[in-house]
Amino acid sequence: MEASSRHSSFEECTETAEWLLNRTKICPVLAIICGSGLGGLADKLEESVTFNYEDIPRFPTSTVPGHAGKLIFGRLMGHDCVCMQGRFHFYEGYSIHTVSYPVRVFSLLGVKTLIVTNAAGGLNASYNVGDIMIIKDHINMPGFSGQNPLCGPNDERFGVRFPCMSDAYDSELKSKLRGAAEAMGVAHFIREGVYCMLAGPSYETIAECKLLQKLGADAVGMSTVPEVLVARHCGLRVLGLSLITNKVITDYDSEEKANHEEVLRTTQRQTKLIIKVDNFLYKESYFCAR
Repeated sequence: MEASSRHSSFEECTETAEWLLNRTKICPVLAIICGSGLGGLADKLEESVTFNYEDIPRFPTSTVPGHAGKLIFGRLMGHDCVCMQGRFHFYEGYSIHTVSYPVRVFSLLGVKTLIVTNAAGGLNASYNVGDIMIIKDHINMPGFSGQNPLCGPNDERFGVRFPCMSDAYDSELKSKLRGAAEAMGVAHFIREGVYCMLAGPSYETIAECKLLQKLGADAVGMSTVPEVLVARHCGLRVLGLSLITNKVITDYDSEEKANHEEVLRTTQRQTKLIIKVDNFLYKESYFCAR
């Protein structure tokens, strides 16, 4: 799979969006991107219409276990939404522009709010496996080397040349989610912190984990940031959630080893909790109101 650095044009994104709109009556105002093992969120959609990624014009395909590769339109608590069961990653060989292509399509579908979820390693020593971290900010490590989906010619029809990122994660949505967790008695699972993206696919070394801790990162993963950058460029509100699936290893004498199977097992256990909180927020229309 060859990674191209070429931007997808407004016309190409429009072609994909129109193809989808011509095949469903759902006009989504909310989009959800499901991380590793978190595709069960999409199973709650009613009146759903499912498209395989390989059937959608110009859409990439997912190659990672735990990412089903389906785009599902449907209604949740009375609201039209679209859900990605599986995302795309830079480490799969896709360019950073291709990874974030679906978000541009979502903006043309009429989406106003994006929820991004991921499985992440816990860098913060106080975090426990199974905690859900509300992302308050991120560190874009690939961006430090020029891997930013906004690099290249800017099309003003999507957004401005220099978008602000100090408010990347919507403060109102974060507050509403914390309130929902309190109301449902699950606040002890909820954290709030900084997510750091590394390119992957190898897990972090001990030295890298210690460095990220010193930089102020609370969780680390291999996704999410490109989609958030493009979403904010397109004017979408963003809520980010990291499921802490493992605690990073910082002891050279430790016999524990990070592995993808552990990540998937943890997400299977905790997906029901995420669905429970999200359903409460959908019911209260917090995600869909402007």
